[in-house]
Amino acid sequence: MSSLTVSRLTCEGRTTIRLAVPLIIGQVGQMLISLSDTLMLGWLGVTPLAACSFANTILYLPMMFGIGMSMAVSIRVSQARGAGDPAAARAALRHGLFITFALGLLTLAAAGGLLPFLGWFRQDPRVIEVVPTYFLIVAASMVPAMATMAVKNHADAMNRPWPVFWISIGGVALNVALNWILIFGKAGAPAMGLEGAGVATLVARCAALVGMIGWCRADLAMREWVPRRWVRVPDWDALRNLLRTGFPASMQLLAEVSAFVAATFIIGTMGQAALASHQVAIQCAATIFMVPLGISMALTVRIGECFGAGRFAAMRPILVSAWAMGILFTIFSASSFVIFNHTIAGWFMDDPAVLEVAAGLLVVAAVFQFCDALQIIAGGALRGLDDVRVPAWIAFGAYWVVSIPLGALLAYPLRLGVDGMWWGITVGLCITAVLLGRRIWRKTANPELDLPPACPPRTA
Repeated sequence: MSSLTVSRLTCEGRTTIRLAVPLIIGQVGQMLISLSDTLMLGWLGVTPLAACSFANTILYLPMMFGIGMSMAVSIRVSQARGAGDPAAARAALRHGLFITFALGLLTLAAAGGLLPFLGWFRQDPRVIEVVPTYFLIVAASMVPAMATMAVKNHADAMNRPWPVFWISIGGVALNVALNWILIFGKAGAPAMGLEGAGVATLVARCAALVGMIGWCRADLAMREWVPRRWVRVPDWDALRNLLRTGFPASMQLLAEVSAFVAATFIIGTMGQAALASHQVAIQCAATIFMVPLGISMALTVRIGECFGAGRFAAMRPILVSAWAMGILFTIFSASSFVIFNHTIAGWFMDDPAVLEVAAGLLVVAAVFQFCDALQIIAGGALRGLDDVRVPAWIAFGAYWVVSIPLGALLAYPLRLGVDGMWWGITVGLCITAVLLGRRIWRKTANPELDLPPACPPRTA
């Protein structure tokens, strides 16, 4: 590799990481709400922790669907920014808010309708007994949570991630404080236990949405790029156009997440100790996953800008530098999971049976992190090119044709238990990484064009 190529990759890597850092921290911040709930409810015992896992597992499906729909905002706004079209960016945010708000309300309605049928999931009876109120409160928090995604993705695509990052961190801090007050009955409040965690999440997510919209309205640099009238009848053609982009992106995310949900339900039939250990391990893996996800989101913005501006030759160096960053981080995180697996599991629980199983799952998570990082980064680059349909089918085949059947086979007939389910998911992630990586590599195979360099030369 020539020094010029190394220099170009280094330059692109610096540009991507400057955008990715606040996105990564912001995504970790969002995970900290769920992580803090897991940590604090774990202090109450196995049953509240298992109930938290069960309720949030069901809600992960609509949440991921909402994230996919909000990604359409990021795609459209980044392309509009590259093409210098503020009107398109304004329309994308307005219609993205309409879609995500509607999805949040549908989620709440569906959760209410599902309450009488929670027993059909064949979970531990003690979990089913305590979960309904918490489940409904957290379902209500999906309304502000999904709308917040649309506003955040617009700001990220405008390369203004830091203000929404600080607002998100404020929401996390509020959630932790309210958890302490409402779960354990501090500062004169009644001890609400599991339901207190749900109320804290709802209040924190509402506060974050209000803060982000307030910032968008007040920031002078964003004024031309945000809606002048936030509430108005949508342009149905523009709405359908956004749905055509967002729906396949949602289905791709949904294929992966629904596989984890199915795995969780299968694990739940093994008892509440197995479900609690799965919750601990999946929270750790999901928190670490926010780093490659942040890089992927930055890649969607950068590739989208290049696509909108016609700078096709810049795409492959951006992609390669992102993959390199993802691999370097994963080497560090996977090593930590292998070396300190018992220590990390011990942060959540002191139950010996749960701790031992969770520690073993962290070793499996160390393996699948590599494929998970590569596939999410490739998927982010493809979204920047508005290539969302084929990746959705790839994800569906990898997870539902391979992962779930294989995981169930390993878990029950071959008696590997929870570990077997996780190894099945790992195989699906590897297949997705290979196929999506091959696809984006072909799509960025453009000859060098006479275009301005992606990064200006540094002066002495």
